[in-house]
Amino acid sequence: MKRFIPFSIALGALSLSTPSWAVGDAAQGKLVYQARCTACHSVDFNGVGPAHKGVFGRRVGQAAGYTYSPALQAAKVTWTAETLDRWLSDPEKFLPGQRMGISLDGARERADVIAYLKSLSPRE
Repeated sequence: MKRFIPFSIALGALSLSTPSWAVGDAAQGKLVYQARCTACHSVDFNGVGPAHKGVFGRRVGQAAGYTYSPALQAAKVTWTAETLDRWLSDPEKFLPGQRMGISLDGARERADVIAYLKSLSPRE
């Protein structure tokens, strides 16, 4: 029992320090994406928002054929799991002056959508 308690504490601390984007379910993320994102976005085509295929590793505001807000055009950020988590959590806080009007409040939803978006991008 004495060994179990420190192990449990360490395991609990590890789970608290894991970022929300670290583990996600791409299949569940696809469902969330279809329900929450497709009014403005598509995987393959620009619409109200830019297409998302290949978003990982791309610089913010640089998808071909889409006209971004000045804030996103000027951003010096690359899309990673961490930056997507910050963006999806609160787009205006992450990049003030952007035009996206929604966020994903739940860490699980964000992690799942991020896993889905990563599955649409070339392997690194």
